[in-house]
Amino acid sequence: MTIVADRHLTILSDERRAAFRHAGLAGAIAVVCIISLWITGFFDAQRLMEGLPALGQLASEMVPPDFSRWQSWIRPLIDTLAMSIAGTALAVVISLPLALLAAPNTSPNAVVYQGCRVVLSALRSVPEIIMGIIFVAAVGFGALPGVLALALHSVGMVGKFYAEAIEHVDPKPLEAARAAGASSFQIITHAVLPQVLPQLADITIYRWEYHFRASAVLGIVGAGGIGFELIAALRIIRYDQVSAILLTILLCVIVVDGLGAWLRKQLK
Repeated sequence: MTIVADRHLTILSDERRAAFRHAGLAGAIAVVCIISLWITGFFDAQRLMEGLPALGQLASEMVPPDFSRWQSWIRPLIDTLAMSIAGTALAVVISLPLALLAAPNTSPNAVVYQGCRVVLSALRSVPEIIMGIIFVAAVGFGALPGVLALALHSVGMVGKFYAEAIEHVDPKPLEAARAAGASSFQIITHAVLPQVLPQLADITIYRWEYHFRASAVLGIVGAGGIGFELIAALRIIRYDQVSAILLTILLCVIVVDGLGAWLRKQLK
């Protein structure tokens, strides 16, 4: 009885320490968030109040939306959709080999593993809009720099998610394949990929949904698509057209998200 009571007290003590530790961590995070809000001026009530009239004026100029030029937005929207699909496809083609090399259970050695991890970190550390500016300067205006920017930035993110999915596969099929004398390629195709394909498909579809939204932003820096029409309307101070374009983008995003959800259901 004494041993059982001691164990019960030990468990309660461990639970209390864990609860205090979690509470302390949550408190520290809350303090950091509050300090960050203060540094960025969020608590400057006077500044926020002074900005309300400008927001009201802007909102009044955006209503009602002007859809008179909707026919001229069809091709940019098609370009935006094409950019998102092409960028996703290119990102997947590059990400999968890198992910296999960046996962500890499929990488040939530690040097390759660390090198690929560094490459993935470097690619995702540069925002796609910065890559878009670089590629616009390199290859000119249009959808091509947008595709390259989306693909390279996404390799860093998609490759990381792919590698984590591969890292957590059940090791037993891999061990059985190695024991049977399978080559590295056979192990990957028969023991690794069958386990992770549903996860990889989910990651890919989510990234495509994100790419459509990002493609609209890249148009602002000259990478084509509907974003180019948006920045053109902003430059001539046609806020009624800006609101119409934003509503059009919102509708397209809803359609793309719905299509992505349908694809995920079909692939389960």
